[in-house]
Amino acid sequence: MTAYPAWTPASRPGIVPLHPYGFGTILGRSFTALRHNPRVLLGFALAVQTVAYVVLSVGVAAVAIASFARLDTLVEGTPDFDAVMTGSIVVTALVALVLGVAAGALGVLVQGVVVSEVAHAVVAEKPTLKEIWRRVRPVFWRLIGYSALTVAAATVVVAILAGLVIAISLVVLPLGIVLGILFFLGCIPLFLWLATKLFLVPSVIIVEGVGIRAGIARSWRLTRGRFWSTLGVLVIISVSFSVVAQIISVPISLVSSGLTTIIAPTGDPQPGAIVGFVVLQLVGQIGILLVQCIALVVQSTSAVLVYVDARMRTEGLDHDLAAYVEARDAGADDLPDPYRVGIGRAVAPPQPWGPPAATASASAYGATPSGPASTPGPATPAYGAAPAVPAYGSPVAPPASPAAPAAPPAETAPRPDAPTAAIPANDTPTDTPAPPRPSAHPTTTWAAPGAPADET
Repeated sequence: MTAYPAWTPASRPGIVPLHPYGFGTILGRSFTALRHNPRVLLGFALAVQTVAYVVLSVGVAAVAIASFARLDTLVEGTPDFDAVMTGSIVVTALVALVLGVAAGALGVLVQGVVVSEVAHAVVAEKPTLKEIWRRVRPVFWRLIGYSALTVAAATVVVAILAGLVIAISLVVLPLGIVLGILFFLGCIPLFLWLATKLFLVPSVIIVEGVGIRAGIARSWRLTRGRFWSTLGVLVIISVSFSVVAQIISVPISLVSSGLTTIIAPTGDPQPGAIVGFVVLQLVGQIGILLVQCIALVVQSTSAVLVYVDARMRTEGLDHDLAAYVEARDAGADDLPDPYRVGIGRAVAPPQPWGPPAATASASAYGATPSGPASTPGPATPAYGAAPAVPAYGSPVAPPASPAAPAAPPAETAPRPDAPTAAIPANDTPTDTPAPPRPSAHPTTTWAAPGAPADET
């Protein structure tokens, strides 16, 4: 009985297996990657986002209080009151814009750290925050530039469309309203399309160390043929965390409004009610902030996994990662970055597996030097040549059952009248006697062991 080796799954040295992923793998591993290095992924993200939120809130509140406090010394309706009101609004808006950009830069820093850490986690490495920052620091300002570019482009598009709608509304109000609705509905598919095609730009910039223009071009090419799966990951993660944030914020808002009505029904709340209201709002904001941090980490993780999967399918990145893991585990040092080994390499699509065509050469299985091959068979590879291995994902034919041994040819007695074949002179010496002609009725002579040879 012949035993054949059973199929075994590919090794999974990191958070994902080293072969192309499916939609469920990308989506599931994006949520479970937090457990691999929570101190860097969640702890760092939560700390940075908390600092950004506190600085933004305190800064805007302080400027607003300081600027609008001057209105108490002025009479409402006077030119001075209107001038101070306008100046206070402008100053508060500018401060909020500057602090918002700074908070966005910190969010980009979190995204860069997450991308770098997940890229290491794919090959079962758990680097420290210092090692991750060493990789993110050279391209950090490129990430800031890309974020600023996307915000500026979106602002310009919205401003142009809003100005067009306002100009038309001043002439024909119903037409302006209809155009505004159509522009809003048209921007939704445009936003989803651009967000999907540019989903991998931060991952490309960090992992490959390229510029903004090259990162946009690479993301555009890598998402080709994988648009719907990438869009599905992006939409599912965004919608899921939006729903969670609403689940946290809506009950807190209802409870706070209810408490306000119960504690201060006349509109004059007591100090205790104010403290309770502030504490309740603070708890709600902490919960929403935690959800936003987790959403940022999960979305950045999914972008890295989509990027790795795309390169595995188009550039054979899985082979580079597997070779890197094997060499590293064998004790090799100073290995090159596996993500930068085969950038832009084209890999042939998988071909159906099958045995090579048999040839009539002498090296074919079953062939003899003096005649053609009796039974076609696979060609014998040269010594040291690697056997052909079917590409990942191509169908593999099941192993064939062992063939039964061929029956030996039946021995038949030569015919008495069969002519003796002539022996060529160049093959057999002329003085070699011809073999005796067999008789028509051959007899078998048998003698006991030890008996003379002439006894019958």
